[in-house]
Amino acid sequence: MKSWDAFLSDEEREAVAELSSPFKIQSLLDTFIYSPDSFYRCPLRVLRERTAHCFDGALFAAAMLRRIGFPPLILEMLPNERDDDHLLAVFKLERHWGAVAKSNFTGLRYREPIFRTLRELVISYFESYFNLAGEKTLTGYTAPLNLRIFDSSFWMLRDEPLERIADHLDTLRRYRILTQPMEKRLSPVDPRTMKAGLLDSNEAGLYCPADPASGA
Repeated sequence: MKSWDAFLSDEEREAVAELSSPFKIQSLLDTFIYSPDSFYRCPLRVLRERTAHCFDGALFAAAMLRRIGFPPLILEMLPNERDDDHLLAVFKLERHWGAVAKSNFTGLRYREPIFRTLRELVISYFESYFNLAGEKTLTGYTAPLNLRIFDSSFWMLRDEPLERIADHLDTLRRYRILTQPMEKRLSPVDPRTMKAGLLDSNEAGLYCPADPASGA
């Protein structure tokens, strides 16, 4: 962690020192601008630019969780082909899982550490995981990835290793939470849930599914 602190200004060091709990990390992430960019920012750049999308936010949260004694774990939530994936920084407290996340959707952010398994944690996001067509899209998740395996490439300080981290997520074991019959029976998202979920969202960062009727 000394290598990280050496790159911080006094003001940045003071800001990071305030992040003494997962919820405080989430609270800081919530003040950052949601990024519609296709490129990745390392945790140091996220802190300096105060901008992140879900990938950047999960890595930043994992780095900050590491500072307070948690391993830097991220988990990818997997939708069907009509939506974007979403990353969480996950942590375990008293044998129960919680999560910190940056999202363009209100309901896809923090979770208290009350879930006995990662499956329970992921399922808690199900009703809030939907696309702009009002379809519930979450279908599975990956095993968690400990970012310590990328320490030699200084992922907390440099953007260059982040593509390799993204590629590595594709190699992780995947778990489904829905069967195909379950997917077919899903009801549409109601208008109030849609409105609440999109509160203060950045339109430029929203995934737009193709119209199934158009064949696009």
